[in-house]
Amino acid sequence: MRILLVDDSEDFRDLTEAALLSAGYNDVATATSALEALEFLDVGRTTDEPPAIIDLVLLDVIMPEMDGVEACARIRSDPRYGDIPIIMVTSLSDMESLANAFVAGATDYITKPVNRIELVARMRSALKLKAELDRRHARERELVSFMSSWGDRPATQLMDEATGLFVGTVAEAYLITETKHKVDNTVSILVLALDRFDAYRSVCGDEASQGVLARVGQAVRGLFAPMGLIAAAYPNGKIVVVGPEYGADAARQLGEMLCNTVSQLRLPNTEAFATDHFTASVAAVTCKESRGVERVRLLTQVISDAQNIAAAGGNRALAISM
Repeated sequence: MRILLVDDSEDFRDLTEAALLSAGYNDVATATSALEALEFLDVGRTTDEPPAIIDLVLLDVIMPEMDGVEACARIRSDPRYGDIPIIMVTSLSDMESLANAFVAGATDYITKPVNRIELVARMRSALKLKAELDRRHARERELVSFMSSWGDRPATQLMDEATGLFVGTVAEAYLITETKHKVDNTVSILVLALDRFDAYRSVCGDEASQGVLARVGQAVRGLFAPMGLIAAAYPNGKIVVVGPEYGADAARQLGEMLCNTVSQLRLPNTEAFATDHFTASVAAVTCKESRGVERVRLLTQVISDAQNIAAAGGNRALAISM
């Protein structure tokens, strides 16, 4: 991790740099002013030189010529630094400036005199968030690239009309393709099956069934879109969720979240046994280092597992690791 420390006080820079070094952060760059920091980051200039590689900025609020709030806003205006964590450093007497700092795009703040334990904790939290954002962006780029390679298929062939999710074959094709994001080859596959859905459709008809699917699809989109997951629907009321880099614990939590989400919708189901509303059965599998075709086989297994859970009463999640 490379950290940029910006403060006009030499004593503060020395003390903070020493604290960072003692915490294991050995790559610390310093700037004595906001203008020097902007020059270091190459903000506001057009050049062929690549930008400085910085993972986090510690930025003093009160500095001569240009304060930290304006510097924060200028850094955020550069698309290259849209997600970089910026932690403002301020004194207790200048807390009012923090509101403007957060409007300018600050991630967090810490007060002077800096406590090393608090500083490291806030930095680790900010860096963890940044790493998650990087993973999500990578998944988004990967999915966009995958979708573009599908050719000129009309959008109606890629989207499920009832749920607004991808069609199931998109999830299958995604599992088959080799991922370009090689940080972690773990993948989790979850399948949600609406309990007693076929019975409900046979009694209440297609229109009512489509309405149920629409509500569930909307809930799933709202739940998983921020997580960088891929959700797709099959015509028989089953939804598959693919979680790149999601381990077994995360898959289990996602499965329980899906069950709870469907139950909390309280969609009436006259054909349900134990309740008067729709519930869901969710099966999940987590695997590593598997080829695309093997992952699709796992998908068929998880679909079968979800059906078995539903047949046994439903309204629960089951997760296994391979």
